Amino acid sequence: MGILSRASYVIRSRLNAVLNSAEDPGEQLDYSYEQLRDQLQDVKGGIADLTTQKKRLEIQKRRLEENVEKHNEQAREAVRQDREDLARQALEKKKQKMTQIEDLEGQISDLQNTQDNLVEKKNTLQGRIEEFRTQKETMKARYEAAEASTRVSEAMTGAGDEMEDVSRSIERANERTEDMEARAEAMDELEESGAFEDALSDKDSIDRELESLSTDSEVDAELETLQAEMGEGTTEESADESTDESTETETSAADGGADSRVEETDADVEAELEELQSDTDN
Repeated sequence: MGILSRASYVIRSRLNAVLNSAEDPGEQLDYSYEQLRDQLQDVKGGIADLTTQKKRLEIQKRRLEENVEKHNEQAREAVRQDREDLARQALEKKKQKMTQIEDLEGQISDLQNTQDNLVEKKNTLQGRIEEFRTQKETMKARYEAAEASTRVSEAMTGAGDEMEDVSRSIERANERTEDMEARAEAMDELEESGAFEDALSDKDSIDRELESLSTDSEVDAELETLQAEMGEGTTEESADESTDESTETETSAADGGADSRVEETDADVEAELEELQSDTDN
């Protein structure tokens, strides 16, 4: 699998992983984008290494070319000095260097082709990564918008977990309040009916009924007694009033007689005094 194909596969895999992941897609997209950038840097590093190797071969080729030129000069000098043997040796070394140069040129050409392909693929990969970055930002914006819309909808409809908890709390509190109110009303009703007193007493229903009848009889008897007393009191008051009137009459009569007797006594006394006065004068 080539570098570009592998990068495309990685991009598709990352996108699918993000879509199928339950984690925050924004974080996953950022992570995938950083990984792709790391891979792009690795490709750039490979191209740089390849270029460095090519440069080394080019330097070696230039040195061989310089040696070729040097061997040419040696061969000419040997010919001028009638040293055919030295001229032959110089030409043989030149031939070797020329062969090496041809090999290096082939290697350099291959490295150049590889470098060109890698640079082209690197540019394509870089373009796809930039496209992925744009898609990433778009997907993050869409996800954030959808998430915000969901939060608002949950808050408005009460479908969120927190709103469900609040609704359940309110429902439980309402149920407990209703239970407490019903219990209070029941207590008031039992207290008014005397159920608490009955519950605390060891008397059964028959005993309580008989006790009620006995209480009613006692009340009736006391009422009759009061009525009888009130009736007798009225008769006695009438008799007392008659007696008082008779007594007052008798008292008046007695008082009148006593006054008459007093008047008679006074007359006698005056008569005796007059008699005594006459005796004294004589």
